Amino acid sequence: MADAGLPTGWEVRHSNSKNLPYFFNAANKESRWEPPEGTDVDKLKAYMAQNTRKPEGKIRAAHLLVKHKDSRRPSSWKEQEITRTKDEAIDILKGHQQRIQSGNIGLGELAQSESDCSSARKNGDLGFFGRGEMQKEFEEVAFDLEPGQVSGVVDTASGVHLIQRLE
Repeated sequence: MADAGLPTGWEVRHSNSKNLPYFFNAANKESRWEPPEGTDVDKLKAYMAQNTRKPEGKIRAAHLLVKHKDSRRPSSWKEQEITRTKDEAIDILKGHQQRIQSGNIGLGELAQSESDCSSARKNGDLGFFGRGEMQKEFEEVAFDLEPGQVSGVVDTASGVHLIQRLE
């Protein structure tokens, strides 16, 4: 097996439910989404590029979600009750968009602290998905993006999003 650049005892596994790789230590049964401390990042990137395949007909995207009081579930891991208006949510999202476009911060990094979606803990990464698996408005924009490209404001029943196609 190729060297994944992980510390002793760690291995790369694949989550069937999330359709994403994760890291597992058989000795202590610890699992995590982020590479463990001491990982050789360059070796891990090379290993992942060589050993992971994109599922047929699916793309991978990340997003930053800002909910508003009319969202289908106006609460999040950050706020128990979201009271902002849709216009306020759009203004917040446009501010995030400007920060991303300036090049000072990436969507994934910003999503960690600013997204109202629980995917924030994974840099907004939603994993791979195919057509018919996401809300129509979200899906149409995500599939039209090129890898690395970030959308403008996308309005869905969940709130307003910025979407970045990863693969």
